[in-house]
Amino acid sequence: MSSSPTIVWFRRDLRLSDHAALAAAAARGPVVCCFIWSPDEAGAWAPGAASRWWLYHSLASLDKRLRALGVPLTLRRGPVLPALATLVDETGARRVTFLRHYEPHETARELEVSSALAERSVTTTSFEGGLLTEPGQIRTQSGGPFQVFSPFWKRCLQTPLSAECIPAPDGLEPPDRRPASLALEALDLLPRVDWAGGLRASWSPGEPGA
Repeated sequence: MSSSPTIVWFRRDLRLSDHAALAAAAARGPVVCCFIWSPDEAGAWAPGAASRWWLYHSLASLDKRLRALGVPLTLRRGPVLPALATLVDETGARRVTFLRHYEPHETARELEVSSALAERSVTTTSFEGGLLTEPGQIRTQSGGPFQVFSPFWKRCLQTPLSAECIPAPDGLEPPDRRPASLALEALDLLPRVDWAGGLRASWSPGEPGA
């Protein structure tokens, strides 16, 4: 086991099972689980009011489950890069893991984070965790990208896929230096006028509900 912790950077992947970045961190040693609220960096992809309501309750669910494993969720405000750098300094982490996202602004952010943290001698490792196949994996016989959906889909069905689901960890090792966290309410995700009764009646945000 390593004495320096690994930071697991959660984004939309607010779950414990089938989370390769979390599993890799847990196998290595102490873990810091963090979520950074940075809607200004999402541009046109910034979440709306209903998505923020869902996020609030999903984060509450994730924090409850992480606390049961011994490591609460650390909440910070963005921008992402300085928030992660500060967390590295506070915890002495030498590694950051996360699940890859594929929107242009997300891939650009991942590259920025990985490059900047490498200059601080912090290793970043990304994992697949949201798609059946990685972009670029499904190719024509000549090795190029498909231009028509039907043959693309036929090739997808012919491509072996891993059915393995990574189980949630039984426990997590906390770091020696536990970082402070913002209160969930400080992220200001809930509507000021409660219009979410229909959502509460119909949906259960969080991994158990999923």
